[in-house]
Amino acid sequence: MDDINLIEAKNLYRHFGATRAVDGVSISVKAGEIYGLVGSDGAGKTTTMRLIVGALLPNSGEITVCGYDVRKHTEDARSQLGYLSQRFSLYEDLTVLENIRFFAEVRGLKSNEWYPRSMEILEFVGLANFATRRAGQLSGGMKQKLGLASALVTRPRVLLLDEPTTGVDPVTRQDFWQLLIQITSTPLAPNLPSPLHSSPNIGSGDGGEGAVAVLISTPYMDEAARCNRVGFMRHGKIIAEGTPSQLRSRLTDRVIELRGSPLKLLRRIAQEDLDVEDVRAFGDRLHLRVREGKADLVASRLPSAIRSEGGNVDGIRVIPAVLEDVFIELSEQSYE
Repeated sequence: MDDINLIEAKNLYRHFGATRAVDGVSISVKAGEIYGLVGSDGAGKTTTMRLIVGALLPNSGEITVCGYDVRKHTEDARSQLGYLSQRFSLYEDLTVLENIRFFAEVRGLKSNEWYPRSMEILEFVGLANFATRRAGQLSGGMKQKLGLASALVTRPRVLLLDEPTTGVDPVTRQDFWQLLIQITSTPLAPNLPSPLHSSPNIGSGDGGEGAVAVLISTPYMDEAARCNRVGFMRHGKIIAEGTPSQLRSRLTDRVIELRGSPLKLLRRIAQEDLDVEDVRAFGDRLHLRVREGKADLVASRLPSAIRSEGGNVDGIRVIPAVLEDVFIELSEQSYE
């Protein structure tokens, strides 16, 4: 991974009247890095992205993209960017290839450049067999892949992706993330699967010598766990930042998994324990966040309390925290 910050945002503020949509946000993303911006609706993720892409001006703060000041050298900065918005924003009456052609020609690519490049990109994202299909006839996942293809056609050094997998099926989400991981890989090794093996310049505007930096917002914690670094946003602020493992370490030995029945009874009894801070359902089991140093004590006394009221305990154990646990804990702290 290169040491150059392709995205550098410092102390960004953006207010809409009395609402502080972005409140002192600083983000840096290196070449070859995927940075995940995570937060609930209204946290400020989309506004932050629109500031970085230059669609909005900050009230204060500094933004550079590939060394270009976004305020002073807007077009130079934008020439380095590929942007995929939260909603499908391409032309549904145009075909897949016509959509990519439009964005390529807007960026100044000539016909002898955009066509081979477009076909290369369509092969990469798995849409080569749908080049003549109208965009409006694509599935949700295919539309997102078309959006990614349009963002990649000019070989950007920076990708901004605003919740690109919202509303698509799990298989498409998996495919999309495999594409992202390959895009940010550097150097592109000769044993990478086709089409990257035959197209070494998929993500780079400098002949493959530099990797792409990706800033992605997502509501999905499993996607956040795939990022190199994660920033949790709430009320316009980044309230915690780090690698997924660093963030999970906040709750080392503080999460208990409880399985049994009836779940409603187990939840009530767990919530009544003075050393239990939070109880959440994770499918058919509960995650209990407990006070520091109290996990073994809680795990030893809860089963008898549950059985005394007619409940069943199928299993209780201390487990490593997942990012959902961390996000809930951070959100509660921020709210308080």
